[in-house]
Amino acid sequence: MVTKRIIPCLDVRNGRVVKGVNFDGIQDIADPVEMARYYNETGADELVFYDITASFEGRKLFTDVLRAVASEIFIPLTVGGGINSLDDFDRVLKCGADKVSVNSGAIEDPFLISAAAKRYGSQCVVLSMDVKRVNGKFCVFAYGGRSNTGIDALEWAKRGEDLGAGEIVLNSIDTDGVRKGFDLPMLKAVGEVVTVPLIASGGAGKMEDFSELFKHGRIDAGLAAGIFHSKMIGIRDLKRYLRDCGINVRME
Repeated sequence: MVTKRIIPCLDVRNGRVVKGVNFDGIQDIADPVEMARYYNETGADELVFYDITASFEGRKLFTDVLRAVASEIFIPLTVGGGINSLDDFDRVLKCGADKVSVNSGAIEDPFLISAAAKRYGSQCVVLSMDVKRVNGKFCVFAYGGRSNTGIDALEWAKRGEDLGAGEIVLNSIDTDGVRKGFDLPMLKAVGEVVTVPLIASGGAGKMEDFSELFKHGRIDAGLAAGIFHSKMIGIRDLKRYLRDCGINVRME
């Protein structure tokens, strides 16, 4: 039985962890180094670090904060934000990342995925997709959810896998920060066209949302931010609950 993963996400802006709703209304939450240390000690399976304004601002990811975060943890670290070239991959990997997440940069140049997979291995390349419903269609958005590319999300997920992405993070803009459950219809649709591990992001509000997600079958990991940052749900408590629900999770 595949072990399901619980992954907290640090959305970082100007060196601070922030959180919003539907990719808007961003509020300051905490220091990323302190939060990384906390998650490393409290049972997280992995950690995701997004520099959420790097692509929109047309700059490189802040590596000083990344190095400080990487130095505090001993769990896999995925890093994204402003990744537009193999040099960007190289830079964040040398700062301590285990996997690199591409989003807007891959939309601009899809062959960045295949080039990175060839150089570093598919297991290192994570395709992050910000997706929202537009006129009944799942559309891919770029630049932190600001720009509708018009690209069909199902076609993009499949193309990303074909190019060599080893994992897909599906961020539902519709459910982001709302805390009423993961976007199961969207996840189901994407899960039917790809075979690589699929990570669900956006909408977690209670423990039952995770059990419903994993009983969905196709999902490999649940990613969340606000409910973990606020300590509304503890990761160890969540894992005990999931284990009692018959879901296979890693216990310390």
